[in-house]
This record gives sequence, structure tokens and C-alpha cells, in this order.
Amino acid sequence: MSDHPEVLLRKHTRREFRNRMKSGELKVVIIPVAAIEQHLEHLAMEHDWRSATLVATQVAERLRPHVVVAEGLMAGISEHHMKHPGTLSLTPATFIAVVHDLVDSMYRAGFKNILVLNGHGGNVVPCNAVWDQFVRRFQVNLQFMPYWNVYNVKDAEELLDSGKRLPQDLPGHAQEFETSFALAAFPENVRTDMWTDQEDQKPAMATAEKGQAFIDRTIERVAAHVQDMIYGKSVIEIPSFHP
Repeated sequence: MSDHPEVLLRKHTRREFRNRMKSGELKVVIIPVAAIEQHLEHLAMEHDWRSATLVATQVAERLRPHVVVAEGLMAGISEHHMKHPGTLSLTPATFIAVVHDLVDSMYRAGFKNILVLNGHGGNVVPCNAVWDQFVRRFQVNLQFMPYWNVYNVKDAEELLDSGKRLPQDLPGHAQEFETSFALAAFPENVRTDMWTDQEDQKPAMATAEKGQAFIDRTIERVAAHVQDMIYGKSVIEIPSFHP
């Protein structure tokens, strides 16, 4: 490997990955999950997946060489958006089964710290419902976190013009926050000419400057959380088996 070890698991050869695990260099794996779904008339359908992956990758780069990103699932639970053709949706059972198998793959690879970083609201309730069972099954520091959990009301007050409520306005859906995020990170995904063609005008309040401020805060705070996982300061309670 180079002086800047790779942060994406899929870019490793089996020897490279095996050697990094054996050396103890890799401490945490981040598994981003999100969705491919409609984001109104102006925002590309990949937004949730692209944003979650960006956060995971930049966090791994900041904490290099101790973190690797395992991208294995793009689609999420999006039945509530299926009236808009093009949305990809998994049933909750399918989604949870795939997340389980991805976690199992990383557990079997030897990771004791696994963060499933979520970028889609529809995945939250199903994951929360089974997470205790996942932790009980794997008996490692397995955490589930929507990346927007690092925001607070002060962030909304400082950076949003369209609203201040969490989670309705922050993160919201294809509103000022997500549109600002996209303008900063992947502006090619924003169709600014479509803002006037939809009833909802909150996205028009978005700016790349707001988006970059949100991204900077996200990376800093998620990286701090992952670093705490590395140093044993953020450890989920592992349920014990009943005798």
C-alpha cells in the first residue's frame, strides 16, 4: 500500500486487506446505508446514498489509516416514495437481512468496531427495532447512526432560513438542508432550473455555503464519534445472554 492507505474496502486486494487486519492497523469499519429515491423535481435520486458515502469516506480519510469504508447497499426502505417512478425500494425484511449479512461479513473479517452510518430516514425505525438483537448476535461494538444525529437546534438556527425544527427541517427531505449539501458536494445533481416548477420553494433557499458548513460540522463530529469508538470511549452496551 502507499503512504496514504486506501479507505475503500473494495479497492483493496485480498492480500492488502489481510495484512492490514493482521497488523491491527484497521480498527473500525463504516458501512454506509441509505436509499435511491425521488428527491422532488430538482435533486438527483442518488442523494441519500451519495451523501452517506461522502460522510463515511471523508471520516475514514480523516482517521486514516484506522478506518475503512465497506459500501455494499445502495437501496433502502422507500415504499412511501414508490408513487414516483424510478425510486428503488426494498422491503424492511430484505433491507434488514442485507444489513445483517454485511455486518456479519465485517464481523467475520475480524472487526470489533462496526458503524452502520445511515443516510435515509425510512431506514431508521426498522433498524432501531432490531439493533438490540444484532448486538446480542455479534457481541461487538456495533452501532447504528443516522449521520444527521450530530446536528442540534443551534445548527438549524445558524444555517437554515426555511425552518428550525429537527427532524422536519433538518434533515428534511430534498429541502434546504439536503439541497445545500448537494450544491456544496455534488452540484451536478441539482437542477436549479426546476425550482420554479414545483410547489415547494424551500429548496430555493439552499446555498453551497450553507451546505459546506453542514458538511464540515458533519465530518468533524462523526469523526470524533468514530475516534471515540477506536479508543473505547463510545461502546454500545452488549446485552448478555440469559442463563
